[in-house]
Amino acid sequence: MMPGPVKTFYKKGGYRLNYILAREHVHTNENKRKVMNMLKKLFGLDKKEEKQQKPEVEMPEADGKDVLVSPLTGKAVSLSEVPDPTFAEKMMGDGVAIDPADGTVVSPVHAEVVQLFPTKHAVGLKTVNGAEILIHIGIETVNMQGEGFEAFVKEGDKVAPGDKLITFDMDLVKEKAESTITPVILTNGDEAGDLQKEENIDVSRGETTIMTITK
Repeated sequence: MMPGPVKTFYKKGGYRLNYILAREHVHTNENKRKVMNMLKKLFGLDKKEEKQQKPEVEMPEADGKDVLVSPLTGKAVSLSEVPDPTFAEKMMGDGVAIDPADGTVVSPVHAEVVQLFPTKHAVGLKTVNGAEILIHIGIETVNMQGEGFEAFVKEGDKVAPGDKLITFDMDLVKEKAESTITPVILTNGDEAGDLQKEENIDVSRGETTIMTITK
């Protein structure tokens, strides 16, 4: 025999009513989901969610060698051509500079973002082999206080070669800063065994090798 409450429930026809309400509830929820999906597609919110759910980058094993590709499209030149003695005289470390053709900066190597300046004009990366890389966008761009710069990463993010880091307004930098030339510096070169640089060549971001660091 069924327990009292359940028996009473059946006697009053509650089961059928509850079944109908449940079906209506399911159908209503399905309709809501359909409407929400339509709205997401209409306003591009589905793409925004995909961007937020970007899978974490799998880092390679340390092997003592880092090959850096250019973070920008343009021309790789000697640091001596940078109009700032801090970089030209290698006070921050050795490396190369990129005279950029556009304002998109990508990661040159598998690394962790260890520093993103509030002004977004510079970003610090650390590779699995311990090389510390500084990408300093333009000269005297710190005075722009982030105007014209947009970051696509945050500190602690893992990035792969070619992943977008920052974009900047080239025309605005030319107008408000001293130069768009962008030093790419190995800041802990004293820990590196060998540094090979590629200079005076045309480079494509995420593709052309500009530095090889060996411990």
